[in-house]
Amino acid sequence: MKKALITLLLLALISCTKKEILNPADVIYFGGDILTMEGETATYAEAVAIKDGKILFVGTKDEAEKFHGDKTEMKDLEGKTMMPGFVEPHVHPSIAATMLPNEIISMNDWVLPNEIKKGVIGHDEYIKRVTESINAKAKPEEAYLVWGYHQLWHGEISRDMLNKIAPNQPVGILHRSFHEIYVNDAFIKKFNIKEEDYKGNPQVEWKKGHFYEGGWLALVPKLGAVLFNPDRTNKGMEMMSQLIHKNGITTICEPGFGTSDFNMEFAMLKKEMDKGQPYEAYLIPNGTQLYTSQGSNEKALEFTKTMGKFNTDNIHFLPNQIKLFADGAIYSQAMQMEGNYNDGHKGEWMTPLNLLKTQMSLYWKAGYKIHVHANGDLGIQEVLNFNALDQKANPRKDHRLTLHHMGYFSEKQANQIANLEIEASVNPYYLWALADKYSEVGLGKERGEALVRIKSLLDNKIPVSFHSDFSMAPMEPLTLAWTAVNRVTSENSKFSQDQRIDAYSAMKAITITAARTIELEKTIGSIKKGKIANFTILAENPLKVKPMAIKDVKVLETVFKGKSFPIKQ
Repeated sequence: MKKALITLLLLALISCTKKEILNPADVIYFGGDILTMEGETATYAEAVAIKDGKILFVGTKDEAEKFHGDKTEMKDLEGKTMMPGFVEPHVHPSIAATMLPNEIISMNDWVLPNEIKKGVIGHDEYIKRVTESINAKAKPEEAYLVWGYHQLWHGEISRDMLNKIAPNQPVGILHRSFHEIYVNDAFIKKFNIKEEDYKGNPQVEWKKGHFYEGGWLALVPKLGAVLFNPDRTNKGMEMMSQLIHKNGITTICEPGFGTSDFNMEFAMLKKEMDKGQPYEAYLIPNGTQLYTSQGSNEKALEFTKTMGKFNTDNIHFLPNQIKLFADGAIYSQAMQMEGNYNDGHKGEWMTPLNLLKTQMSLYWKAGYKIHVHANGDLGIQEVLNFNALDQKANPRKDHRLTLHHMGYFSEKQANQIANLEIEASVNPYYLWALADKYSEVGLGKERGEALVRIKSLLDNKIPVSFHSDFSMAPMEPLTLAWTAVNRVTSENSKFSQDQRIDAYSAMKAITITAARTIELEKTIGSIKKGKIANFTILAENPLKVKPMAIKDVKVLETVFKGKSFPIKQ
């Protein structure tokens, strides 16, 4: 009897072992800092096993050996750091497709896949660079676009000025914000732009050839041939994919998809994604654009319910989410500010307030997660006021309404945001790029040096993610994290050091909280059993290097759905 019992136990043990061997991992990673991003403090695992593109096991090396089959690949990290794949929750492929293949002349250097476009400061130097670029690269009668202009670094420009530079060449100067354009007579003639079509539009300065915010959006449909030239946009999309991979991103999202021509923009993105890129794209519809194209907010809402039909293997419209717009661009100093600006100018509204209020209430009642572009403290306050009314009339739990960008807000507003259980997706890069100049012109010292107060949000327990809003910042998650940790500007100023955050919180903002922003935290954003096997492998651990070195940590490889994609160094 005893002998039979021992035999049964042995058979049971063998059976159990066989069961585990029958579920072997495809790959087991070990031998480095595996930072899981699970929890409120840094947590590491010794090994991660993956199978069929998902995480099979996270834990010790000894336990991982149970999943080591005959065909399992053992990958020794050799001391490198593996993190969840970086998540970019706010980027614009259509802007990338337009901006990257055209000329770039901005106030800061721009790193492209194969070159660096050097920045230029000063009016005369800017005009000289633009003139040289047109003479060297522009093709006769073909519209020539130059992106990156900013009046505070490059001085004022106008239609007359562009006419002198290029009397016969159609030229469009795109503002750094991508919310404005200046054009010359040849450009106006080429695209048959007529003054009467824009009469009464307060965001068009016809004599200056200046179209901004709503004026720019009204002009865009006429410019499809130049903005979305297939040869250029295909190149631009390819460059975007290279930047995404190079910087360790495995998931992107565009809140506000469809800025001018929905079908054309989708086809452009699909063509790039059909190449089998090592990242996934998620889209959130543009409520403002749909209001115009569908004829009413109600029809726009109904249209959003049909967007699942556009989904592919690697492009997905996020259900029950919408993007709306409050005030103007921070790069244009068009955000709406309490107390206005110290030079006397005023901000702009991208959406008239009565329309924004209606849109927010409509989508709130429909149970949607609402994303709102809001930059200045007045713009943010209007959104908070509208949502407070909606919450009182129709209470909702876990609504996750998210403010995007948040260039400037007060400590009091951070507290109000927390009380309303609103979340934040911010662009830390504003501080690096704008704080020096804005503290001198427009905002003044107190406000200009306190852009993007991230610690105020974290202290109020508000979930915070980082985004580039490309091309408002480089598509470099580690650079965004570096800015938030150090709060050092382009002129090496150290502003509002009380708003610095710790490195782990910064890493959360480009991984798990970034996934939360687009409601994907259950499938991506951390290294946890059952999640998609998306990883970013770094040469060093960003939590262990000096804070000022975070942006210089090299991205060596990404893993997308379990497949390795090394990065050319």
